[in-house]
Amino acid sequence: MTTNDRDWNRALWNDAFAWSDAGEEWSAGWGGSAPQWFGTILPRLREFLPTGAVLEIAPGFGRWTRFLLAMSRWYVGVDLSERCIDHCRGRFGNAGTFIVNDGLSLEGVPDGSFDLVFSFDSLVHADAAVMRRYVRQIVRKLRPNGVAFLHHSNLGMFDGYPAQSAPGPLADHCRAPDVSAETVRAWVREYGGEILRQEMVDWAGLRYLDCFTLFGRQGDFDSPPQVVLNSSFADEVAHARTVLAPWSFRRTAPAPARADASDPAQNDSSAGGPGEASAPRESG
Repeated sequence: MTTNDRDWNRALWNDAFAWSDAGEEWSAGWGGSAPQWFGTILPRLREFLPTGAVLEIAPGFGRWTRFLLAMSRWYVGVDLSERCIDHCRGRFGNAGTFIVNDGLSLEGVPDGSFDLVFSFDSLVHADAAVMRRYVRQIVRKLRPNGVAFLHHSNLGMFDGYPAQSAPGPLADHCRAPDVSAETVRAWVREYGGEILRQEMVDWAGLRYLDCFTLFGRQGDFDSPPQVVLNSSFADEVAHARTVLAPWSFRRTAPAPARADASDPAQNDSSAGGPGEASAPRESG
């Protein structure tokens, strides 16, 4: 077992990690997951949400799942941790479908069925073997005009570790050292996808440690690929913490449950299930 491979990830997230705050501790810089969602994630996905069908890879304890459920008609979450999947099933009930996988395979979900494939703050720990396998399958899972939004490591850009940091899993926040924006871009093209945008950002004070990659199927979009270095990401985080976080409140009881996703009516063409692609949204 080596750092960032499947066995390492399973041992960490299924056994070793305490999940004492259900993953909220990783949103502390934003002041919580709500300001992080509305200040960082949703603005980058505003043209693609709400939507019909969403596949989330590595939902953990559901930090982003609650937002994705509210903005989709059919949701599937896939995680290699039985503990995480059990928690999500208990937390969200039948509002979504939750599947344990082997940390590599998406064969448990149908091809050509998803408007959005999403993963944030999870695949940063996945090594090149895992990322490449996921990219190949994700292209197949997308519907026409569907997109994937993946938050992944950019540590490979620095030949294993950022220049301003000493090498080692603690110094680089357990990012995969063999994954970068460039390698993911190459895999997307190799497997029939098309890059829409890649944004390399600072993370935890380390310059360009992470990357957000948005891609679709080849031929679905008439937009030149954008590859950017965002050196002001820390300002965005600070804005969320100071402006949005004070207006975020934790409920003492769960919000009202959504409709049962196991109901066949939720999965027919009128409900945005695998039978029909949703219409593209107009941008505001």
